[in-house]
Amino acid sequence: MADEPVEIGDVVDDSAASPRTRALAAVLAVLVALNLWAVWNNVSARRSDDRRDQMIEAGRAGLLALTSIDHERVDQDVQRILDASTGSFRDDFAERAEPFKDAARRAQSKSAGAVTQAALESDDGDSGGVLVALTVMTSNRGVPEQYPKAWRTRVTVTKDDGAFKVAAVEFVQ
Repeated sequence: MADEPVEIGDVVDDSAASPRTRALAAVLAVLVALNLWAVWNNVSARRSDDRRDQMIEAGRAGLLALTSIDHERVDQDVQRILDASTGSFRDDFAERAEPFKDAARRAQSKSAGAVTQAALESDDGDSGGVLVALTVMTSNRGVPEQYPKAWRTRVTVTKDDGAFKVAAVEFVQ
């Protein structure tokens, strides 16, 4: 029987397999399992990193929108703020948008924010906390451009329609 050729579909007698063959098969199975675990772990870590990057970017963009206002394009600036925000924060800002625009036009106000640092403080999956440090330059009619003011903020971002948006802003010391 040892010299007979094996045909496809023939039943192979496992009991005849050598201990070396069984050990090799076990090692191969363990290596395949470890490789699958490593791939899954890598994909999971990349998803987590991507989510963190999206949260930080939403915090940065939201604060830049809030601090970069020009009376000459205040309608677009306010819309950018509304587009970057969600929840009660967005609702409150939308309610105050017209008086805000009027005040910016009357004062001929211009401000420009620049993010100096941003980092993720917390990650709860669909929401998170982002610490954002920025400087803001402001000028008004009759008042020359002032020195930059440093602000430190804690921004809560929440997933809304598949993207993270600003849900709250708190100034920190």
